[in-house]
Amino acid sequence: MHDELIAQAQAWLTEDPDPDTRAELARLLDADDHTELAARFSGTLQFGTAGLRGELGAGPMRMNRSVVIRAAAGLAAYLKKQGHDNGLVVIGYDARHKSLDFAQDTAAVMTGAGLRAAVLPRPLPTPVLAFAIRHLGAVAGVEVTASHNPPRDNGYKVYLGDGSQIVPPADIDIAAEIAAIETLTTVPRPTHGWDTLDDSVLDAYLTRTDAVLAKGSPRTARTVYTAMHGVGKDVLLAAFARAGFPPPALVTEQADPDPDFPTVAFPNPEEPGAMDLAFAKARETTPDLIIANDPDADRCAVAVRDGDGDGDDWRMLHGDEVGALLAAHLVQRGATGTFAESIVSSSLLGRIAEKAGLPHVETLTGFKWIARAEGLRFGYEEALGYCVDPDGVRDKDGITAALLITELASRLKSEGRTLLDLLDDLAVEHGLHATDQLSVRVEDLSLIAAAMHRLREQPPTELAGLPVTRTEDLTQGTETLPPTDGLRYTLDGARVIVRPSGTEPKLKCYLEVVIPVASPTDLPTARAKATTLLESIKRDLSKSAGI
Repeated sequence: MHDELIAQAQAWLTEDPDPDTRAELARLLDADDHTELAARFSGTLQFGTAGLRGELGAGPMRMNRSVVIRAAAGLAAYLKKQGHDNGLVVIGYDARHKSLDFAQDTAAVMTGAGLRAAVLPRPLPTPVLAFAIRHLGAVAGVEVTASHNPPRDNGYKVYLGDGSQIVPPADIDIAAEIAAIETLTTVPRPTHGWDTLDDSVLDAYLTRTDAVLAKGSPRTARTVYTAMHGVGKDVLLAAFARAGFPPPALVTEQADPDPDFPTVAFPNPEEPGAMDLAFAKARETTPDLIIANDPDADRCAVAVRDGDGDGDDWRMLHGDEVGALLAAHLVQRGATGTFAESIVSSSLLGRIAEKAGLPHVETLTGFKWIARAEGLRFGYEEALGYCVDPDGVRDKDGITAALLITELASRLKSEGRTLLDLLDDLAVEHGLHATDQLSVRVEDLSLIAAAMHRLREQPPTELAGLPVTRTEDLTQGTETLPPTDGLRYTLDGARVIVRPSGTEPKLKCYLEVVIPVASPTDLPTARAKATTLLESIKRDLSKSAGI
């Protein structure tokens, strides 16, 4: 077994085009580091509906140029079998370690396969790539990004010509083409022949962002902005300037791209501590709201001043709260079309859509599903993803979402009100929809499988004293949803969904309680009750899952 592992590693080494990973693998072979070699050669990174994502390093279980070249060759073969022999593939990338290399390798492989390739001019937000696919009439797009994952990670996200991310069976078909590539020596990689785009695509994207806002709407809200060491700053500042908003006050420590993300443990606005510098900036500058993008700027986080108005208390809004606010704003503006969300997002969106007489759709988790809702006008998921211009970007877009929430804050400001006042109105009108998450990060993925198995074998009959009225194993699919690895529990006045994360080593549990509210004076009591219920549900669910 040891000899077989060494032979595998040596064969990989001879083909590896990257001097960095070659040196790394040579060191492991010289040290005869069996444990580390086994971890890297225990299989291959699986290409799925999130494309590829993993830690950078040598070997088939890591993200590296060899893995990316294989993925690109598999995608090229798939596209040709679909009849796109001379089709255009547009490629974007973020500012992470190796992102530019991976983008250029992809362009070389596409060109070598007889397809046309075009690379965005520099590291840009993922929504610019999603926009470029439709704008340029491409047959596919690739974005090299690991979004909000840790600094050591990178990833590879694939879109087809409709501008939305791949869904089955395309992922399975592409994976089969990747698996068929036995050696990199058969993959032609010319050194030129693809286009590097100029700023005209970015200009066209920015022209679209103007259309997100209502003509003549107030543009007075003042913001603090953090790019979280990612690629969002220049594009967001340009979009805000075009819209006529006051220039955002920047969190300078996090404003420019830095692949090491030095000020945060995880470059994700949802993670504890990630927004601390933004809160500090807000205490200095007293804006109306804080806007944060994740590193590839497809997500948008919003924080507001909370408490007694002394300027010191800021809190992040949940993704569900921002989703409801944007929906209410679009309804108020007279929007028509389908409002869509993932099953793990708040049921409040359905209430808002129903009251407005608009179609409402629930999909599986991820924008690859939300973007495919028929007649989509607005889509969101609780993980800070919002699609507010589906004709332009058929994916989540943290730039246009930031524009729309700032327009809403401006309108409310002109009325002497805030985002929190509108949330209160929605709670009185539709009931208080309080959501929370129990998210467990693991080193050992088998713990997630064990927790799911335990819940399937012994499903809870009650949580927080509320009887479970319905248990659904989503691997079976439902009338409206294709099969997925998840469990849904309906309780009296509450809902729980448990699923493994598709992009991180996490078990995620999504909780919602709905408390009727008769009048604004009942809100503090309803909130206190909701907090207690959510904490109890978390505790009981933890126990049931053994996590």
